[in-house]
Amino acid sequence: MSLLVLGVSHRTAPLAMLEKVVVAESDQPKLLSRIIGEGNVAEALVLSTCNRVEVWAVVEAFHAGVARIGETLARHTGVGERELTEHCYVHYGKAAVQHVFSVAASLDSMVVGEQQILGQVRTAYATATEAGSVGASLHGLVQHALKTGKAAQSQTAVAQAGPSMVSRALDKVATHLPAGWTGARVGVVGAGAIGSLVVAELVKRAPGLAEVVTLSRTQSSSLRLAQTARAGGLEARSAAMDDLVELLPSFDVLFTCAGAVGTLLVAEDFAEVSRRFVVCDLSVPRDVDPAVADLPNVRVVDTQSLSEGFEQAVDQAALADVEALVAREVASYLQGQLQQSVVPTVTALRLRADEVVAEELLRLESKLPDLDQSQRTEMAKTVRRVVDKLLHMPTTRVKELAGDGEGGKYAEALRELFGLAPGSVTAVMGAPEGLRGQTR
Repeated sequence: MSLLVLGVSHRTAPLAMLEKVVVAESDQPKLLSRIIGEGNVAEALVLSTCNRVEVWAVVEAFHAGVARIGETLARHTGVGERELTEHCYVHYGKAAVQHVFSVAASLDSMVVGEQQILGQVRTAYATATEAGSVGASLHGLVQHALKTGKAAQSQTAVAQAGPSMVSRALDKVATHLPAGWTGARVGVVGAGAIGSLVVAELVKRAPGLAEVVTLSRTQSSSLRLAQTARAGGLEARSAAMDDLVELLPSFDVLFTCAGAVGTLLVAEDFAEVSRRFVVCDLSVPRDVDPAVADLPNVRVVDTQSLSEGFEQAVDQAALADVEALVAREVASYLQGQLQQSVVPTVTALRLRADEVVAEELLRLESKLPDLDQSQRTEMAKTVRRVVDKLLHMPTTRVKELAGDGEGGKYAEALRELFGLAPGSVTAVMGAPEGLRGQTR
């Protein structure tokens, strides 16, 4: 079993393509079920954000895994396989691990150092776990990747390079406001993670706002976000989503981050908007019809325009620190996987030793029936201690040596030396995790 990553991101596809392949969180269990439903793929999760859609999977073989995931993703999203292939990338084995750790450390983000990605990976993992598509391999991979991402944020200066794409968006919106944020009226549609970040950024950089109006499908979420804005010193209130079109003429800026599959606003909805107006659409797929950008008094900022011509000034020392951290953690993870590859053989050897000890103690009981219970107990402990000491060195050393990439060779030597039947090792690999550990 090996790790495979197949995906589409802002690095390989335009926004229009990303909109086609986005997978809503509610649809992910169905997609995962289809991916692992017919063999070739043993485990899988879907990471779907505004800048990427990726499938992280544990597969039996490279070509079969790519074909299975690609065909299923194309069928689920309605994108032709040829069109998907033109924009997707594939990583396998060590390269896939490197990619996953780089993603978690925000090295592959549009804004290097942004902190949203850790929450997005956690959400993808939780969704896949609940769907039953995460096993020992993906569990270990994701936990190590999250640890690496958290270390990148806390142990290096990369987090100072760019808190999120939201800060980049506010910078660009401000260029379209003649008087800056002072006196502006702002609408925020969506009270999820991105909406919360928008409000947090407005609190930090726009204390002179006239008003913030929050709108969400869930009234309690809208109220909560408005309360957050007020706590930060802004004038804020919540409104119903049904009132959005009616409220548009009162806004100078509208942030949309509803994350809906479908269009919330079309050009006709802006008919009553007569002054300069800025729409910042941070959703993929877009909340606002692209035709709105053709209106003479409306300026549109979206994830596509945010990426165009954007060259982030990242502190090179901080970047080097994160890259070195990722390299160390990837090496550590891969070494651990190599060591785990001999665990089934080591476990089978110890199980066989336990069987031999049990057989010999039973034979001893028949030959020495007059031994009292304390003598039997002490004798059994002695025999087990001897066997444990004899096995300790070879089993410990084989795990250490496996970390150098020779795990298969040493495991085979153990099987040959101790006469372990292939079936005994296979049985251990199929045993419950508590018995065998993470061996795949």
